Order: sequence, then structure tokens, then C-alpha cells
Amino acid sequence: MKRFMVVQHSYAEFLGMLEKQLESRNIGFQYQRPFLGNDLSTSAGQFDALWLLGGAYPANDELACPWLAQERQLIVNFKKMQRPMVGIGFGALLLVEYAGGVVSDEPYFNTYWTTCHKTAAGEHDVLANAVDGKRVLVMVNGSASLPEGMEPLVVDDEGRWLAVRPDENTYAMLCRPEIKPGMIEDMMMEDNRPLPDNIVDILAQAREYWPVNQKVAADISFALVAALDLMTERRKMPVFSLNVAEK
Repeated sequence: MKRFMVVQHSYAEFLGMLEKQLESRNIGFQYQRPFLGNDLSTSAGQFDALWLLGGAYPANDELACPWLAQERQLIVNFKKMQRPMVGIGFGALLLVEYAGGVVSDEPYFNTYWTTCHKTAAGEHDVLANAVDGKRVLVMVNGSASLPEGMEPLVVDDEGRWLAVRPDENTYAMLCRPEIKPGMIEDMMMEDNRPLPDNIVDILAQAREYWPVNQKVAADISFALVAALDLMTERRKMPVFSLNVAEK
């Protein structure tokens, strides 16, 4: 069975609408939750792909996210194993950083609805064509500048990057196809979570466009599965059990 590792960075942010899409394709997933104080496994050999989800803080906040060194090592290990990787929001910033981009905590909040526009670089990209002209929610704290030579596949209404493909096995997206209205409600209830001033309006629009957003999430899921060949099960490292022989 195909199995994905999913790194969750806050209580409220999980695969959400994408869970059903993966389960319908007989794909299992295992959540890693370093925000609870657990060590983050850096093993890539037992998984077919890595998903890095959104988070409550900028991706360079070592104080709020003390596991960042482990997560960066996890990215290195999945890269060595040539496993597909998908970063969403916080996770997208980490993947762009790994590719040579620079992460910043400014602007602190990037939370808004916008329309996707594919670029010339995304003309023949499956994901770019799936989201072109679609309305999406962007929700990420902080930002990342793209390294020299990396062209965005998708930009927002202001021309800011929304999706890139650092290599053939990796996508990084600032749009958040997984988010349900209930997840935004949970974010608003999290203790001491920093929230943008427009969060009430963001929630209202998420509720209003719920049927449309579900279709967009399905389109994005299909595009990622196709582009990254996520239906192919990768060769996994064997797990050895050491038994003490009795004399």
C-alpha cells in the first residue's frame, strides 16, 4: 500500500479536504506532529512521498518551531531517496528555502483570497493548468523569495508567486486547498495563535464558496497525483526485527 508521511505543524492544520482525495486512491498517510514536542522522524525509506503542511508561524521562527532543523534534514533525506514532496503554506516556504530561496518573517501575515494565473513557465504544467483562473485561499505567515533561475508556475492577482516546482519531484504552493471552514474556526480557537485582522472575513468567504472550494481541492489533488506519479509505490527499505536466539 502507498504510504505518505505528513508533517503537521499545528492542531488545526491537517490534510483536511485532501484526506478524502488520498483515501479514495488507496493512499495511506502517517502524521508526524513535532509541535507537540515529539521528535520528528527523519526516515524517508518507509514512505512513498512527503507532505509538509501549513503552520502558525513563519518558517524561520526557530523559537516557536524548535524542530526546524529536523524538518530540514527530513527534506534532505527525501530528496536523496528521490521521493515526491509537496509543501503547502509553511511547508512550501521550507521547500523553497531548501532550493536556495530566502525565508523572511515579513510580511508576517499573507492571508487573502485571490485568482490563480499560470505563467509562461507553467504553460504545460499539470498543476498550473488545473488552477488557472480558479479562486484560492492563500494563508502563510512570512514569505520566501525564489532563488535565481526559479520561475513561478502560478502567480496571484498582484503577480506574486503561488506555486513553483523546484525539481521534477517537488511542488511548493502558498494556496491552501486543504482548508475547510471548520479548520479556520479551530485556528481562531487555538491558544496564543497569531491571527491576521481579516480572519473573520476569510472564514465568511470560505463558508460562502465551500462547494466551489471542494471542486478546486479535488482538481489540485488530481493534478499533484498525476504530475508527481503519486499512484506509483516506491521501493521501501526493509524493516529488520532482531530476535535473540535462545541457546
